[in-house]
This record gives sequence, structure tokens and C-alpha cells, in this order.
Amino acid sequence: MTDAGPERRVSTDVFTVPNVLSALRLVGVPVFLWAILSEHDALAIVLLVVSGVTDYLDGKIARAYGLESRLGQLLDPVADRLYIASTLFGLAWRDILPWWVVGVLFAREAFMGVVVLIAKRHGWLGLPVHFAGKAATFNLLYAFPLLLLADGDGVAAQVAEPVGWGFAWWGITLYWVAGILYAVQLRRLLAAPRAVAA
Repeated sequence: MTDAGPERRVSTDVFTVPNVLSALRLVGVPVFLWAILSEHDALAIVLLVVSGVTDYLDGKIARAYGLESRLGQLLDPVADRLYIASTLFGLAWRDILPWWVVGVLFAREAFMGVVVLIAKRHGWLGLPVHFAGKAATFNLLYAFPLLLLADGDGVAAQVAEPVGWGFAWWGITLYWVAGILYAVQLRRLLAAPRAVAA
């Protein structure tokens, strides 16, 4: 949840550094999907790492330099979800990740779809991003390249497997915690007009 305080200015600018970084991440999604399905694992790992770094940088730069924009608020979560969805599909298709993990994370996306739909019906275009959601994304983006690396042989693969699953479990848990927090946040927003009227 975001702290209460004065609203940050959100611009309508399109060509900003954070937006360019988010757009580049989007462009990388089909390349990544091709790489993981065709077992070009080195390229897939590099793209996942670059995605994680640029995900961190676009938010950091936007907040530090007052470059938060409506387009950025749309592009950033879309890029996150596409990378997560494509990685889940690719890893499950190659039997690196069990399909139930895919089901659990997609169930959370369906849950969030309902929350966002209700928010839009009441005039809110989106809910503020909070720490749990970003932490979940970072954990999953760390987990995926490690689990992909663990599919190989040698010491690196043996070390990567438990560490990757550690990040994966934290990511899955925080992903659902974030979804529940968004639902609670929406409930409070919907209750606020009634409280004022009373």
C-alpha cells in the first residue's frame, strides 16, 4: 500500500527514459519466448536479467527525476506480466517448472483482473503500486533465470536450483499477498465515499 500523502504529479509525456526502457522490455518478450522454446538458454537468461535490471531502473529513474507518466503506469505492469507469463509457459513447456505453479500464478492474475475491473467500474483507472507487488515481481524475475540455469549440468546448476526455488516460493507468496492487498485497498477506496456521506 502506498503511504498517505500529497499526490505525485503524473505527466502525459510519452518519450521519457523510463517509458523507453519499458518499451524495450516489451520488444524483448517475443525474442525471449523464441529463445527459451528453442533452448537458446544463454540468450534467454541474458534477456531475463536485462528485463529485471530495466524494470528496476525505469521505476527508480521515474521517481528520482519526476518522470512518472500515465503511459509508464500502463507499460510497466504490462511488460512485467508478459515476461512472467512467457517465462512460465516456456519453463513449464520444457518441464523445468511444474504446471501447477503456472496455474497458481495465472489464478492470481485472474483474481487481479476482477479487482481491476471493479476499480474501473467505479472510476479508478488503476491502483497505486505497492512494495509487495514489486517485490513479488523481482523475486520471480530472479527465480526464472536461476531455474533455467538449474536445468543444466555441473556445480552452477546444483547451486542455482535451491536458490531459484527459494526466490520462486517468495515470489509466488508475495504475488498473492500483493493481490490481496490490492483488493483491501480497493475496498477502502469504495468505502471512503460512504464514510464521507455518513
